[in-house]
Amino acid sequence: MTAVATATGTDPAPTAPVSDLLEPYLGPFAGVVVSAAIFLVVLAGVYVLNKAVFSPLVGRLFDRQGLDEHARRPLQKIATFLVLFAGVTVAFGAAGYQGFLRSLATIAAAATLAVGFALQDVIKNFVAGVFIYTDKPFRIGDWIEWKDNSGVVEDISFRVTRVRTFDNELLTVPNHALTSDVVKNPVAKKTLRLKFVFGIDYGDDVDRATEIIVEEAERSEAILDDPAPSVRLTELADSYVGLQARIWIDDPSRADFVKARADYVKAVKARFDEEDITIPFPQRTVSGRDAWSEPTAFAGES
Repeated sequence: MTAVATATGTDPAPTAPVSDLLEPYLGPFAGVVVSAAIFLVVLAGVYVLNKAVFSPLVGRLFDRQGLDEHARRPLQKIATFLVLFAGVTVAFGAAGYQGFLRSLATIAAAATLAVGFALQDVIKNFVAGVFIYTDKPFRIGDWIEWKDNSGVVEDISFRVTRVRTFDNELLTVPNHALTSDVVKNPVAKKTLRLKFVFGIDYGDDVDRATEIIVEEAERSEAILDDPAPSVRLTELADSYVGLQARIWIDDPSRADFVKARADYVKAVKARFDEEDITIPFPQRTVSGRDAWSEPTAFAGES
């Protein structure tokens, strides 16, 4: 019996009594079967204990700390992983696989360097994910923009962030891409300022156009009175005078932003039409120094 246990790398002490009882039925494999059974039973027990006790306990702890969904998901996964890892370790010990654990530790140490080189991108995205969780540049449900992309954050993991675009496309973005470049989060604060340039003709009354732009902002229910809407003359372009309206909306989302701006611009355009204020389109005037004369190549043609 000792020889069998030594050959399998197990400690005969924990399983010896049960193995002796089963030896008449299983012969030399009694110790192996008992050790495997103990390993599976302990591992299953830890799994059930995690589901029934540890996981709800961690959830209540997160509730007490006031953590939002942004942080709860990854921390819950980490807690589950740690409990199961501890369960595997306990199961190996209970089954008498200490020798196997020592061998596994040696192999793991030798493989660490190779795995590190092979998983550089994974590690880079993992570290970036940790920074996203700690710095919180955006949360699940936020509308973000980066490079030429934009959308609403649906999920954040330690490797990737999933973003739903406004065309209903799902983007799976490596976390490193969101921490190595500029990410705009228009909904990070409770209010959002919108800007829009209205172009009027050079012959129109700038002061009257400014009054109309402010009046329509004050009439809109979606636009805040504080901060108050304002207008600045920002451009003297080729074909128009640019008046930039600056308005604020409350608790912004992508839908609020688009609708509020569209309704506001439509209302200002209608007022401009009523009061004969022109929104010009680009024009080009072509002139020459001398009178035009017919090319000589056309002179002989009829």
